[in-house]
Amino acid sequence: MTAQVPVADGLFTWPSDAPQLIGSLCRACGMVTFPVQDSCPRCASIEMAEHLLARRGRLWAWTTQSFPPPAPPYAGASGKDFVPFGIGYVDLGDVKVETHLTESDPDELQTGEDMELVIVPFRTDGDGNEVMTFAFAPVRESPNGI
Repeated sequence: MTAQVPVADGLFTWPSDAPQLIGSLCRACGMVTFPVQDSCPRCASIEMAEHLLARRGRLWAWTTQSFPPPAPPYAGASGKDFVPFGIGYVDLGDVKVETHLTESDPDELQTGEDMELVIVPFRTDGDGNEVMTFAFAPVRESPNGI
C-alpha cells in the first residue's frame, strides 16, 4: 500500500478536510508572507508568527505551463508523460500566492474568479509514495446553487 506524503513539511495543514496554507505574520508591521519566513521582507523584524491563510481567494493572474520546467528543481512528469498545467497567483486578501491551478484551459479561467485550496497528487517518489501538493481550483457553483 502506498502512502501519501506532503511535498514539503510545514507548507500546508494536512491531512485535513479543510487544509490551509501555512504562512507567517510579522508581529512588528503586520505583513503576511508565504511560505513561512524567518524575518520580515518589509521591516526586517524577526518577530514572525505562524499564520494560517484563507482557503478561498480570487484569481489575480494566470498562464498555462505547456512544457516541463527545468529539472531540478522540477521533479514532475516529463517527455510524453508531461501534462500542461495552469499556474497563477491567487489573492487571499492579505497575501498573493503563486500556485498550481487545477484548470489549465485559459478559456475556462477569469480574472477575479473565486478559487479554493485543494490538495492534489504531484508525483510518485522513489519509495512509491504519492507526493501531495497544494493547488487552487475554481469554485464552480452547480446550476441549482448547490
